[in-house]
Amino acid sequence: MEEDALLLGVDVGATTTAAGVVTRDGEVLIEQRVSTHRDGKGRVLPTIVGLIAAVRAEAEGRGRALAAIGVGVPGAVDPVSGRVGEPVPHVPELAGRALAAELTERFGLPVFVDNDVNALALGEWMFGAGRGAGSLVVLAPGTSFGAGIVLDGRVVRGAAGFGGELGHAPVKFDGGPCWCGGRGCLALYASGRGIAEAARARVAGLSDAPLLAAAGGDSRAITAPLVFRAAREGDPVASSVVDEACRALGAMLGTVVNGLNPEVVVITGGVAESLVPLAAQILARAGEYAFGRALAATRVTIVPSDKRTSMRGAAALAIYEIERTARSR
Repeated sequence: MEEDALLLGVDVGATTTAAGVVTRDGEVLIEQRVSTHRDGKGRVLPTIVGLIAAVRAEAEGRGRALAAIGVGVPGAVDPVSGRVGEPVPHVPELAGRALAAELTERFGLPVFVDNDVNALALGEWMFGAGRGAGSLVVLAPGTSFGAGIVLDGRVVRGAAGFGGELGHAPVKFDGGPCWCGGRGCLALYASGRGIAEAARARVAGLSDAPLLAAAGGDSRAITAPLVFRAAREGDPVASSVVDEACRALGAMLGTVVNGLNPEVVVITGGVAESLVPLAAQILARAGEYAFGRALAATRVTIVPSDKRTSMRGAAALAIYEIERTARSR
């Protein structure tokens, strides 16, 4: 791929879809964002098509052409066909669609589609905290909990596109049922949804709980950021939930370090900003589970994410696939 090539990176989120024109070095030149369900439920594809068309037109208006499009979606994707699998809880209308083929036909450009956190991992590996590393794992606690793995310069996708679903690996064997159908999954304890739901359950019957008061007396108004804030202020219920989240993350770090021995682990996603002050606590928990020498050799960093990071990840996906195809010829 030429050094001056431009890519269009698209991140399809539960609430917001963003598209940006990204350089070969990861600089975002143009970006636009829209509500994922702007055109109504069941009409995510027209929204994506309209956003891509608008960003492409803006780039061409500046005299810049695009080489390819990368798209990250919140679900499993067949890496060969670019067909979205199931489930895709946030955008169920994309399930089963041959999204790469549909967008290629519409725009006449190579289009590559993958799980959004696989794309995010490629972005961190090419442009971010893992630049220059041979191996990297991304743990991405957001509304749910995603993960992505790059080993020896290759993204790990698995046989059916489920590679790297560490958010749904168990960290507590006698834990409660998860939304995915499993039990005791990491997502239950360390995702935004899991943290909020755990806190709501624990304030039930505690009418004098400071956390409940902070939510205006309505447990449904308890969110993960509110739980972290209440924990910092010394609320015992919130503190217990946050401690459990740190322990769960530490256990998963132990699994990742012992099982994969990566050079870099990046914790990112919507919850990451709240985790930054807790880095030492998370690493201490990881030390209870990981081989000491392996953990010491792993650079663990917490990187709050934004849509620009996600756009760069989707662009990195396109670069990765183009270069992988060129090497195989």
